[in-house]
Amino acid sequence: MKPSYEKLKIELHQELESILSYWSKNTLDETFSGFIGKINSRNEVIPNASKGIILNTRILWSFSAASNYLSTSKKYKSICDRSYQYIKLYFKDSKHGGVFWELDFRGNPINKRKQVYAQSFAIYALSEYYILTKDKEAKTWAIELFNLIETYARDNIKNGYIEAFNEDWSTIQDMRLSEKDMNASKTMNTHLHILEAYTNLLKIYDSEALRQALKNLVKLIQNKFLNKKYNYDLFFNNDWNLQSNIISYGHDIETAWLVIEAAKAVGDKDLIKETENTAIQVAEVFLNDGIDNEGAVINEKKLDTNEVDTDRHWWPQMEALVGLKYVYQLTKDSKYIETSIKIWEFTKAHLIDSVYGEWHFRVNHEGKPYLEEDKVSMWKAPYHTSRACILMQF
Repeated sequence: MKPSYEKLKIELHQELESILSYWSKNTLDETFSGFIGKINSRNEVIPNASKGIILNTRILWSFSAASNYLSTSKKYKSICDRSYQYIKLYFKDSKHGGVFWELDFRGNPINKRKQVYAQSFAIYALSEYYILTKDKEAKTWAIELFNLIETYARDNIKNGYIEAFNEDWSTIQDMRLSEKDMNASKTMNTHLHILEAYTNLLKIYDSEALRQALKNLVKLIQNKFLNKKYNYDLFFNNDWNLQSNIISYGHDIETAWLVIEAAKAVGDKDLIKETENTAIQVAEVFLNDGIDNEGAVINEKKLDTNEVDTDRHWWPQMEALVGLKYVYQLTKDSKYIETSIKIWEFTKAHLIDSVYGEWHFRVNHEGKPYLEEDKVSMWKAPYHTSRACILMQF
């Protein structure tokens, strides 16, 4: 192992402490409880911003996972408890089950839709919180959410999971996860995070139904989403007809390692080998197409027009570190280490904000941040960064 790679691990451990410090000092909502919904690039709180379930479940997962990693420290336990209690009191739908998508700043639901992606992140976070606290209520709730997804979202005829539903789990026309997403009924992003959630749930809930559901998800990602060029296709309709020709480089490298972890959780040796071989192929394409001359991960490419989005978002850099580490461990090829070091050096120089703290949402091809993007928002949370800092230690 190169000394520079060991230095990378040390710096990532230090960065984890910086991330946790920022979020614990800047995001607690002392007026309306829970966490502040939005903070801008200059670290100014946006008054009365709404509160999203993705931000809140990612906070719960991040601080629980960090506390499990820093096993001898109880430093962040109170933030884990605060996050869990807020989600339970305000986001939980006691009538129809599941979690709401969005609340106002006072905690009143303003968007009650059941986005399956959100239910998955709740499972992911609750499972991690249970590992930390052994809170039986959190485990029970995570299992309930699993059963809801399997009951309402799973397509038992054509396979896969439907993207979204109304509050009462009835059919909804607009299924989009965000404004920039396509209105597609089956998406790689949601399937990936159901897989991620089920992998974590299986650590605390030894269920054959869960194991089989996770195995099915691994096969779906391998057989439906993975294409012949070793990218993952993103948007499909109910009948598995491809709806777009966009490559997301961050999702490619993130999926590669998450599917390996899912196969390991299932315990299927053939599936483990298959996903490991896939990861090597995906990483090779990723290195050739997804890394720019400065060593940073670019955002995406539209194959229909060959238009490339050269912006560097914060999260793909960190998912790349993890994915490339997995492939290095499989191949022992030093190019994966060398690429990781370049990504981290770019990240330190351009994405980590040394003035106001935390990370910029994205920077352009010149390395200049988009200052209109927020530091804290529904989609800007400590999850990708803290997870990579933790996983790079092992």
